[in-house]
Amino acid sequence: MLITEFRIILPVTVEEYQVAQLYATAQMSKQNTGGGEGVEILANQPFEKPMSEAFLGKYNTGQYTKKIYHLGSRVPGFVRLLFSDSSLSMHEEAWNAYPYCKTVLTNPYMKDNMIIDISTLHVADRGESENVHLLSGDELKKRNIVYINIADPVSRADYKEADDPEKYKSAKTGRGPLLASQPWQKTCQPYMCCYKLVREKFKWFGLQTRVENLIMTQEERLFRNFHRQLFCC
Repeated sequence: MLITEFRIILPVTVEEYQVAQLYATAQMSKQNTGGGEGVEILANQPFEKPMSEAFLGKYNTGQYTKKIYHLGSRVPGFVRLLFSDSSLSMHEEAWNAYPYCKTVLTNPYMKDNMIIDISTLHVADRGESENVHLLSGDELKKRNIVYINIADPVSRADYKEADDPEKYKSAKTGRGPLLASQPWQKTCQPYMCCYKLVREKFKWFGLQTRVENLIMTQEERLFRNFHRQLFCC
């Protein structure tokens, strides 16, 4: 199992992020639905857990969603060779107990041999907290930390001028532009960090390492693009 903690510093407050996240999520879902591929929503309802089952011991109420992501042509060719079209889907269960969120992704074909578990905590700091997810000693040894700078260049395929922090300036707050060449993450006001802990397992002899690395690379790409859009929305 791979364990990677992505830390994404943003020039917004934790409260502002909550509102912007809802808008950016809706926009991304809208952009990726259609043509037989996209997002299918199966459940969207409040949840409440007993405190004994609360996330991190204190987050026990929020919104639960269940979705199916139809991947289709969005996966690499070598993966499409292994799966039928009906198997190229991901089932997602998510618990939004903001500022904590948990998302679990599975594939019905792979069952317990494939799981992507994402725990997210939004904190009013600059990414310096050592263990916000309360990992065990063994997990800390396995954890890889990756800082994502939303101002860094993205691929030509992912680039959208409207979502470029180096060109965006908020008419409402005056924040931006953010320059990748400048240490804005250390100086911006306000500030917060999105700590995304990804636990990933893919058990398939001969393909495990390749696919696990591919999935983690795609998660980093998704987080970068999403937060570029969130800041510029």
